[in-house]
Amino acid sequence: MTTNSGPKPALAALLAATTLDSRLKTIADKVMAQERISQEDGIVLFEKGDVGLLGALANHVRERMHGNKTYFNRNFHIEPTNVCVFTCRFCSYSKLYKNREEGWELSVDEMLDIVKKYDGQPVTEVHIVGGVHPKMQMEFFMDLMRKIKAHRPDLHIKGFTAVELDYMFRKAKLSTEEGMCLMHEAGLQSMPGGGAEIFHPDIRAQICHDKVDGDGWLAIHRAAHNTGMVTNATMLYGHVEQYWHRVDHMEQLRRLQDETHGFNTFIPLKFRNKDNEMANVPESSIVEDLKMYAIARLYMDNFPHLKAYWPMLGRSTAQLTLSFGVNDLDGTIDDTTKIYSMAGAEEQKPSMSTAELAILIRQAGRAPIERDTVYNEIRDFSNVEFTDDEFKN
Repeated sequence: MTTNSGPKPALAALLAATTLDSRLKTIADKVMAQERISQEDGIVLFEKGDVGLLGALANHVRERMHGNKTYFNRNFHIEPTNVCVFTCRFCSYSKLYKNREEGWELSVDEMLDIVKKYDGQPVTEVHIVGGVHPKMQMEFFMDLMRKIKAHRPDLHIKGFTAVELDYMFRKAKLSTEEGMCLMHEAGLQSMPGGGAEIFHPDIRAQICHDKVDGDGWLAIHRAAHNTGMVTNATMLYGHVEQYWHRVDHMEQLRRLQDETHGFNTFIPLKFRNKDNEMANVPESSIVEDLKMYAIARLYMDNFPHLKAYWPMLGRSTAQLTLSFGVNDLDGTIDDTTKIYSMAGAEEQKPSMSTAELAILIRQAGRAPIERDTVYNEIRDFSNVEFTDDEFKN
């Protein structure tokens, strides 16, 4: 959806201000002319950009691309295990294999029972992601996906981070391309963006030294795109990285998107410091969060969608992001993920009914649009009147 591309009065006033830094003015002119900004421009935005200017520019781009539409879907998560062979310092979720009795390990039948709980409900997506368990290998998950598809063929399976898939493929002695084709044939339809963290090797050495590197992450998503799947991309920000690391990360994603056009959505993920090895690192402020989303919208010009993951940010901050470039708030989730609640996110029981999520979006002055995983529009909830019961389901 496109709207009038001219700047709103408030934005026009900001751009005309004599006090505006000349470098920011040049970048803003590029944005208004729909020209790509450079890595140097991205760093300047982080270092010099006022949150008001960044928000106004990002909102201009968001409304040019999507108008007032804000997307969500009806989904639930399956987290097969939190047992993991890797030792990411920022993770509050996983348990090492030697301590697996402190975690959980679900069988295929137990996970299928979770799917069956949603029989007759209008969910469109199951999101499968968890720890990297040495005993849960590729054939185990292929069996799970086949059984899900046999039980509910219409349910879209989005699953497995590049970290999980890299481990599965190596254990199966398959190339990335071979492994991806087999997973796709077994029922995998799209991938989440987890495990990207920060691509630069200096940062990965500090926070996640023992899992797939940035090049490997990109190679797995390239293979997924070449197989015909769409994927998402993330960036974990607000820990030990510098601004230029963020821009470098976004640049690598932007280049792959130029090549494959296979990414749906970019999702900045806020570092949370509860109960992990980086508890001494302070979390970013809300202002810094809003700047991150705004700059992401300006920089990621070839990504159709920018998502704020509301369970991580909390509902009020997620609402604010809708004026800073964001046009997607993920889904209803139904309290089926523990990854961020265990790290101290605002939402300790992340679940919203469709009515609650739609009202949240409407309160921000936006139009709530239910979508499927690949952004086909299902229903416009802008003018729907909800019953009391609908706020519970």
